[in-house]
Amino acid sequence: MHHTTVSDARPDAFVRVRGAREHNLRGVDVDIPRDALTVFTGVSGSGKSSLAFGTLYAEAQRRYFESVAPYARRLIHQIGAPAVDSVTGLPPAVSLEQRRSSPGSRSSVGTVTLLSNSLRMLYSRAGTHPPGAGRLDSDAFSPNTAAGACPACQGLGSIHSTSEELLVPDPGLSIRQGAIAAWPGAWQGKNLRDILEALGHDVDAPWRELAAKDREWILFTEEQPVVTVHPVRDADRIQRPYQGTYMSAQRHVMRTFSDSRSATLRARAERFLTRSPCPVCEGRRLRPEALAVTFAGRTIAELAALPLTSRDAVLASAPLDGEAARVLAEDLRARIGPVVELGLGYLSLDRTAPSLSAGELQRLRLATQLRSGLFGVVYVLDEPSAGLHPADTEALLGVLDRLGAAGNTVFVVEHHLDVVRHADWLVDVGPLAGEHGGRVLYSGPPQGLADVAESVTARHLFGPGGAEPGPGRRPVRTARGSVRLSGVERHNLRGVDAEFPLGVFTAVTGVSGSGTSTLVGQVLAREVGERIADPGFPVRRLLEVDQRPIGRTPRSNLATYTGLFDVVRKLFAAAPQARARGWKAGRFSFNVAGGRCETCQGEGFVSVELLFLPSTYAPCPECGGARYNTETLEVRYEGLNIAEVLGLTVESAAAFFAPVPAAARSLRALEEIGLGYLRLGQPATELSGGEAQRIKLAAELQRQRRDHTLYVLDEPTTGLHPADVRVLLRQLHGLVDAGHSVVVVEHDMEVVAGADWVVDLGPGGGTDGGRIVAAGTPAQVAAAGAGRTAGYLARALGAA
Repeated sequence: MHHTTVSDARPDAFVRVRGAREHNLRGVDVDIPRDALTVFTGVSGSGKSSLAFGTLYAEAQRRYFESVAPYARRLIHQIGAPAVDSVTGLPPAVSLEQRRSSPGSRSSVGTVTLLSNSLRMLYSRAGTHPPGAGRLDSDAFSPNTAAGACPACQGLGSIHSTSEELLVPDPGLSIRQGAIAAWPGAWQGKNLRDILEALGHDVDAPWRELAAKDREWILFTEEQPVVTVHPVRDADRIQRPYQGTYMSAQRHVMRTFSDSRSATLRARAERFLTRSPCPVCEGRRLRPEALAVTFAGRTIAELAALPLTSRDAVLASAPLDGEAARVLAEDLRARIGPVVELGLGYLSLDRTAPSLSAGELQRLRLATQLRSGLFGVVYVLDEPSAGLHPADTEALLGVLDRLGAAGNTVFVVEHHLDVVRHADWLVDVGPLAGEHGGRVLYSGPPQGLADVAESVTARHLFGPGGAEPGPGRRPVRTARGSVRLSGVERHNLRGVDAEFPLGVFTAVTGVSGSGTSTLVGQVLAREVGERIADPGFPVRRLLEVDQRPIGRTPRSNLATYTGLFDVVRKLFAAAPQARARGWKAGRFSFNVAGGRCETCQGEGFVSVELLFLPSTYAPCPECGGARYNTETLEVRYEGLNIAEVLGLTVESAAAFFAPVPAAARSLRALEEIGLGYLRLGQPATELSGGEAQRIKLAAELQRQRRDHTLYVLDEPTTGLHPADVRVLLRQLHGLVDAGHSVVVVEHDMEVVAGADWVVDLGPGGGTDGGRIVAAGTPAQVAAAGAGRTAGYLARALGAA
């Protein structure tokens, strides 16, 4: 049913949503003020993202498409509008979501913030060119254009090369025995061997006995001779002679690495390659002509390698001759400002985008938006506080206020209580997750939420001391041995010595960019991984539970990842209708031809390619998203068909499969970690990083390992409502009680306060960080007063 919009003194002072039904929303009606900071809260899976992104942002984007071009109207028809009766008063929107785009290897801090463009203009117009050299265009300063890229490495800065040691690891084998490890297997490898034999090489002598020049030719030649091969006749097969083309091992590896679409083949080829800085440009990625131009005595590569704060200082003190130099330098400094303000001044422009965390990337995009000076826009932000130390969150709040002050509407999905308290308007969705959520419990100024009894958020926001009473601080556990790291040099860690106690719960803290992820994810994990082979080492297994997606396509989902789907398919194959038709378990897979819908090849979605916009998925017109063909859907198990089973939430499925031990165990693990609201068939592409991390953890918890395992988690509380943090902590502390070790990188002081041991890095980010400022029990670190964590930790300990 349609509501009539109540007229207001300012007719467009509110965005009015009527009848929103995306995902689990139950016909939600809500009015949200424009030109204000509105925070959407609620437990994980309550439906707040469905309202903010699935409804409001999707609708704003759809209107934008509609205004753009007639061709876009056809696409909107395919993508489908969000399930809502009406949304009025909605300006165009800019979405800054954490989990959507993972940037490619050529993008960097400079390309994300557009700072690189300004810097290239500065060098082109105001740089000091060598005497007699013509002015270079700004394109010539980009490693991503033909005009600027170093010709030797195509602007990548490093080259991949191979060597005899890599290609032939065991020179005692003959070619027939597989001495050339880099060659493809099966028929293709045999074919290359037969060609070599036809060319007159000895394929039965040990590799090391072949003449050096022959070994060199076999591995590295660029020639591709064609010969007639007479295969050895097998009694049962008549094989005709054929024309075979030879390709050297190096050529095969390089070609596979650069051209193969398959990640597995590329990874295999990479085992035979080493990566080294390009000898021509020394890793600087540009042509010599571009590197000959300087500004304030530095090349563009030197300036791009400086942290933004140092670069700003160089620009401030550089002598600027001419109007162009002054304007361009000012523009650059104005762009650097917001990035530094958001606590990212430690980044350099040439830092590659894949090496940034999701939170860093989102804040870089936010800084860029601040600079673009748009107004009258809706910004929809997904947990901008993710990965932020409490000290950095204060700067973030200042930025959000500025966006609002410039005449924009800011919608934020957020769990961080400091951000929630700062809102002008709160929309609390719940009361619980999945089927038990999807209602707006409250929409109004923050204080009013205190009177809403069913709101879980209210209990944390207004409970005693700002949070409901903690689970009672447990006595600090005693360590059983430790892992020592000494003289660590990596990114901004300079000669750090660290000790991680075993058999306890350790939290590693520090402001953004202080080196926490480097120390834990790269150094500790690698060191432990290498020492597990040593029989005297106490840790027997290492498990890094990261937030990377459990799959990149709608084909992987909760059921496939946890192995639950194998059990379900067997149950369906055993059903009478399936047995009568002679169907095996494979018939019920949507990944192989047979039982699946062929129009969408079992994806349930078809990809809609948009010109100049990212492609999106629309439900398959044939099966309507069910993924299977009609015959397959006729088979029922306990009254449900396979598509209906995939549509169950974990919670409903746990009741449905209670009699099946193999299925019940993995469902129980998912429920215990607070994921009861997810649907079994929910595509991996729809899961947040925090959800993906908890699914991996649940998959691990159901295995019940005996061996001493070290669990490493990077910010496991990201995307979690304080109520869900409790659930997760119970699981993690349970692992420690069972005799394992847990190390988390964490900014949530509640979690840190409940740890057994804390390692605090700092004092600042980037070059100001990378040192251990305090280590000890939470009480010791809070009392030490060193670093920026102490004060916040003391407050958390005091609240309990």
